[in-house]
Amino acid sequence: MSHTASLSQRWAEYRPTKTAWFWSGAAIAVGTMVIGFTVGGWTTGGTAQEMAEDAARDARAQLASAICVHRFSAAPDASAKWAELKDASSYERDNMIEDAGWTTFAAMEEAVPGAADMCADELVAMESLPTTRAIAAPVATDG
Repeated sequence: MSHTASLSQRWAEYRPTKTAWFWSGAAIAVGTMVIGFTVGGWTTGGTAQEMAEDAARDARAQLASAICVHRFSAAPDASAKWAELKDASSYERDNMIEDAGWTTFAAMEEAVPGAADMCADELVAMESLPTTRAIAAPVATDG
């Protein structure tokens, strides 16, 4: 009858070579990087920089769009312009907004990129124009 060692005995007696240790470590390092960059959410510095620039650009466009909607609805002929904007084709709307200057602000020569599209989309999606009131300047008091 032959005597065979159990799995736990064979595991305890196993002594890997230096080559096996090296290639095991290399495989684990590569596997960790592959998993980290694919499903782990890791990014390179360049990708992180691009993501930050995109987020900043989108934030500027969203802020400019919100200001654009307010400026549009505060215009004296807002109802007529709004009807004209709704009747225009989708690719003409952003040009109408940019040409009117609602996405160009003080000390800027050009409109904020992407703001006109967002502004036009938001205006067209509205059921009615919001009513805007002029905000009175604060009154200085003595004392």
